Amino acid sequence: MSTSARYDFDTVIDRRGTWCVQWDGVADRFGVDGLLPFTISDMDFATAPEVLTALRARLDHGVLGYTTWQQDDFRSAVAHWYATRYGTEVDTGRLVYGPSVLSQLSQLLQMWTAEGDGVVVHTPTYDGFRKAVTGLGRELRGVPLGDTEALERELARADAKVFVLCSPHNPTGRVWTEDELREMGALARRHGVAVISDEIHADFVHDGYRHVPWTRIGGDGRWAVITSGSKAFNFPALTGSYGFIGDPADRAEFLRRMETAEGLASPAVLSLTAHIAAYRDGAAWLDAARSYVAGNLTLIAERLNGAFPELAWQPPQAGYLAWIDLRPLGVGAGAGTDGGAGGDGGGGVDDEALQRVLIEREKVAIMPGAVYGAPGFLRLNAGCPRSKVVAGVEALVRGVGGVR
Repeated sequence: MSTSARYDFDTVIDRRGTWCVQWDGVADRFGVDGLLPFTISDMDFATAPEVLTALRARLDHGVLGYTTWQQDDFRSAVAHWYATRYGTEVDTGRLVYGPSVLSQLSQLLQMWTAEGDGVVVHTPTYDGFRKAVTGLGRELRGVPLGDTEALERELARADAKVFVLCSPHNPTGRVWTEDELREMGALARRHGVAVISDEIHADFVHDGYRHVPWTRIGGDGRWAVITSGSKAFNFPALTGSYGFIGDPADRAEFLRRMETAEGLASPAVLSLTAHIAAYRDGAAWLDAARSYVAGNLTLIAERLNGAFPELAWQPPQAGYLAWIDLRPLGVGAGAGTDGGAGGDGGGGVDDEALQRVLIEREKVAIMPGAVYGAPGFLRLNAGCPRSKVVAGVEALVRGVGGVR
């Protein structure tokens, strides 16, 4: 039996009425209930059966008291995953734990920056980064994706303290090469800027590309990796993330803040259980899910490019989020975006007009690129059964055709 045949990704699981942000919370962002959503980055698949089996066994024990992440089952599972998935040996003495990747980001920013300091990010920018940085009173400074000269200019500013790297990149799905990462690391060290590498999408890198963990890049600079198995294995509702911090004193300070100032000495036991099971026994499911999603993304490319050849859209290198540049069709034209590839479109309709058509006529919710600082783009979540992807891309084709 093939790996893909062992798992079912086609069956539609009804998520409505489960307090689900993507389905039940669609009106909060789009103003209308009942839309078919392709929004927040979780998947419509049940997590790996191996994870569910471990969770059931833990629940059957019946006692859900205070627990600790600082134990060998968790540490060794993480080390096993990095060794087998990335061919990388990690120092588990550098491990830290937190309730979420964004919580870890916030804590590190408070450690390494002061109000008014500059925090450098690539544009387009995951909106969670923007909220975390600006919410703490720091200044978010965007650098166009792949523009090394602009990156060095921003890192060289006297008040630039942290470079937040998204690796692989959200929302574009770009996977950084080892040479690119080493160049960014050298620039950060040259200018005394700390690096926080968010690698939560790393486990979903597609065939032909390779994720290089920052643990192999950071060296003696000030750096941290923040990540979680929750994105790839689809259990974010359990809460829980982990990471690595290079400097022992920084690591000790991070743990002190988490355990005292934040009162988070005890992690969620089900999250630990899920991580251990995923990293020990879930690789086959993840490979099957990644292959299935790659098929979804290929379907989107074929349908979009068949309807609009000028798009020449290519699936992302990682993840299940289709980052679609509609500027060649005149959507968002003249908005002055640096969101990625594509032409300037030269006249056309604005994003709001397209969103009105998608919401009011097509009854779908697809994230507008303006959320990430890139008008003229859309981010469509393809982590779902193929039937839903077909419905979504057909609605998008009709919607775009209706506003051109």
